[in-house]
Amino acid sequence: MATFAKIFAKNHRFMKHILGIGNALVDMITNIPADEVLDRLSLPKGSMTLVDAASAQSITEATSKFSRKLTSGGSAANTVFGLAHLGLQVGYLGKTGKDELGEVYENDLKACGITTHISKSSTPTGRAVALISPDSERTFAVYLGAALELSHADIIESILAQYAHIHIEGYQVQNHEVLLKILQTAQGCGCSVSMDLASYNVVEENREFLRFILSHYVNIVFANEEEAKALTGQEPIEALDELSQICPLAVVKIGKNGSMIKTNGKVWKINAIEANAIDSTGAGDMYASGFLYGLVHHYNIETSGKIASLVAGKVTEIEGARLPDRVWDEIHHQIGLLI
Repeated sequence: MATFAKIFAKNHRFMKHILGIGNALVDMITNIPADEVLDRLSLPKGSMTLVDAASAQSITEATSKFSRKLTSGGSAANTVFGLAHLGLQVGYLGKTGKDELGEVYENDLKACGITTHISKSSTPTGRAVALISPDSERTFAVYLGAALELSHADIIESILAQYAHIHIEGYQVQNHEVLLKILQTAQGCGCSVSMDLASYNVVEENREFLRFILSHYVNIVFANEEEAKALTGQEPIEALDELSQICPLAVVKIGKNGSMIKTNGKVWKINAIEANAIDSTGAGDMYASGFLYGLVHHYNIETSGKIASLVAGKVTEIEGARLPDRVWDEIHHQIGLLI
């Protein structure tokens, strides 16, 4: 971990650990009986498709007869939620509407002990309709709403400077100028940066820009095998090699086969835990929580990867990305056995 000796170096008792920046979205977790529902809605299975307000309403109505629950979400918010429950001091920066969903969203984060840096818009709060197939794969139809309006004015240096590390969801790549402002501000504040690539179709649309920012601003990149292939054109092992040449520490998640991590020319293979998976929503976000938690505590790469795998596996056993307190108690116990 010599390359990462300075990661979290700002992390002293007067400073918060990690700030998540992302699209503040209310998740609408919906179980569908068959993949033909996705076909009727013209949504590619496993993808994240951006839709306008009218399409979001149409999809919501078309799936209203299926089992559904609402939670505050967004990839980066899910990750800081996990970090907060692991005991770290964390914050979240995003944008919501001046509406009831926006209030629910911010209050939910605060209730978890997350410091909020939420700006407001007259545009409605964004939402993500998460359609869960019988095989647990999730497909998202996302209306960004107010989240899309995060602007230069919302990226305030004095906020980022309160944190040692910035974790950014890949969906922020939709606005190149704002993402560059985030990355340049983080760099200027001496913060380390991690990024989760988010979705393969988003990666495909922004391949060259992603390669640029990963090589110039990002310390840690998280990708699943589809996202890694979209960026590199390679299968997981070769993709990991290429990603590690672009970014100092690369993680490629390969579902039930676990994950691979590479830095300084060394590769770690981390097994997935045995889990009764019913829903993969949030698994990647929770993986990032566990891994970053390990790095904050200066655990080695293997131990950090095992913690990441543990948290990711546990979230697949429930619907949605929010683990109940009893499961967090179990996770803390098992982390104690790993370290």
